[in-house]
Amino acid sequence: METLERYQQSRRVIEDFSARTLAVIPGEFGKLLYLSSLRDIGSGIYHHDGLTALYPEGAVQQGLQFCHEEIFFRILELPIEQQEADLRVCISGLEGEFWGKVSRWKQTEFHRLLVPTAVPSYLGDLFLANVGTLLQVLLEERATLHPNA
Repeated sequence: METLERYQQSRRVIEDFSARTLAVIPGEFGKLLYLSSLRDIGSGIYHHDGLTALYPEGAVQQGLQFCHEEIFFRILELPIEQQEADLRVCISGLEGEFWGKVSRWKQTEFHRLLVPTAVPSYLGDLFLANVGTLLQVLLEERATLHPNA
């Protein structure tokens, strides 16, 4: 009975979070970035005060981890052209100059922080290769558009 209750609580967290939060974030990379920002990199624990006030902490952890993984898988299922367009939307929505952000993401390999901890390593590697390549394509585009920059 306890397992069923935990499942139902996690399901409610997922539904609540998806409807109230994820639904208003543009693009899959934007959602992935937001979910990653909720995770403490050292412990792997997700923090969301609003959800924790409403639901048991274990259900919040399970629900946010599930959402993080689902968005991650959704991105991997997109054709690479759609991944590029979605990544552009995400980076454009962040504060600062677009090309500077692209350059910093590439240089620091920031996209490593977006990978959920529980996904198989081969999928993490595929994601990192895709995003690394897309960032390089964007940087080459910049060089073509702005050769003196």
